[in-house]
Amino acid sequence: MTFRLAIVGRPNVGKSTLFNRLVGKKLALVDDQPGVTRDRREGEAHLADLVFTVIDTAGLEAGDPASLSGRMRAQTAAAIAGADAIAFMIDARTGVTADDKHFAALVRRADKPLILLANKAEGRAGATGTIEAYDLGLGDPVPVSAEHGDGMGDLFEALLELLPKATAPAVAVQDVRAALELDDEQDGSELDITKPLRIAVVGRPNAGKSTLINKILGEDRLLVGPEAGVTRDSIGVEFMWGTRQLKLFDTAGLRKKAQITEKLEKLAASDALRAVKFAEVVVLLLDATIPFEKQDLTIADLCQREGRALVIGVNKWDLVTDPGTRLARLREDADRLLPQLRGTPVVPVCGLNGVGLPKLLDAIFKVEAAWNKRISTGRVNRWLAGILEQTPPPAVSGRRIKIRYMTQPKARPPQFVLFGNQLDALPTSYERYLINGLRATFDFPGVPLRLSWRTSANPYKAKRS
Repeated sequence: MTFRLAIVGRPNVGKSTLFNRLVGKKLALVDDQPGVTRDRREGEAHLADLVFTVIDTAGLEAGDPASLSGRMRAQTAAAIAGADAIAFMIDARTGVTADDKHFAALVRRADKPLILLANKAEGRAGATGTIEAYDLGLGDPVPVSAEHGDGMGDLFEALLELLPKATAPAVAVQDVRAALELDDEQDGSELDITKPLRIAVVGRPNAGKSTLINKILGEDRLLVGPEAGVTRDSIGVEFMWGTRQLKLFDTAGLRKKAQITEKLEKLAASDALRAVKFAEVVVLLLDATIPFEKQDLTIADLCQREGRALVIGVNKWDLVTDPGTRLARLREDADRLLPQLRGTPVVPVCGLNGVGLPKLLDAIFKVEAAWNKRISTGRVNRWLAGILEQTPPPAVSGRRIKIRYMTQPKARPPQFVLFGNQLDALPTSYERYLINGLRATFDFPGVPLRLSWRTSANPYKAKRS
């Protein structure tokens, strides 16, 4: 098991900044505004030759358990319970506050190995606050500056006393899958089941994304509540579904760009868009009571542009009165409103009671397989010959466009290339006709298809005067 270190403390002491430094990436949102972090986020930390799991947590605040701050504190308590050691952080510039003393007693009761970090320790004010930290009775404080990287050597020494030898960097496991050699008559796939399938759950605020993921995981892993916009960071959670390893990304609700005015919401939206770009399958979660708003279509169009496979989940299905008729209408609407992703699976679900979750995962695996699929050149061209005979491309300036053959050089998403003459004059409507034919014939539901062309050079062009 990997050693797990939870960074805890009151809001705005620099926990997320230290988290980002240890993992070597700007994964956690950071802002001067207190209370930016709400969920707990995990990452693989590297400090010199030490490798361990670090957990960023929400700032500890007093509040009723049912309130947002109370639910955030419960998430932090869960992180502490699942950690092997605790890094309790204070702001050395501010010095020790009453809240620091209150929450220091809380982490002391956890009875786990503990490191006291005095962050922002640079300068005279930082030195004074570091001395005050002794009053907490949590041992010698380690002065650091998470923003500038000062004190990382002292943190390394402190961690050496806590981390077991098993934290040495692990040797990469060699992929033992036999390479699949494709001949011209053999279909293939670029699917690699040894790697976690990355799934981003996106949608408008309050669509129920975090609730749905919690139900899939079978635990209250993510912060939820009736308030819109509870989620800010894009949190990735790995888990097993049957024999397949998945990584689900919960994202902040995406509103219209014109409605986003606060800096923090802009950062959260950018984080959500980044999750879409790095995902393999995107689940667009709609609210069954108000499906297919303009923002939903904008998000779906983003998935198409980024080349991600798409599944549409219709949440809060328990509120629908006529489910059979409503589902048929939603599927018709999806094909009409998203012609570039025709056939996208539309799955009714309920994040509260778990209805429809197996069908949702089945749809995800189906579009993933299609997204990775490669069709042999022989099959593609036998199909193309029939299409050209039935509906040949139109003539341009009195000369007919000649398509010689087609091939699929890549998947993820599937990309097809046409070869022939005068293909630069091929109408967009005919390209769309070919894409729809490929999608229907070779079963590419919910997958964006790319079509490009290579035209032969005209040998007589240079001789013209």
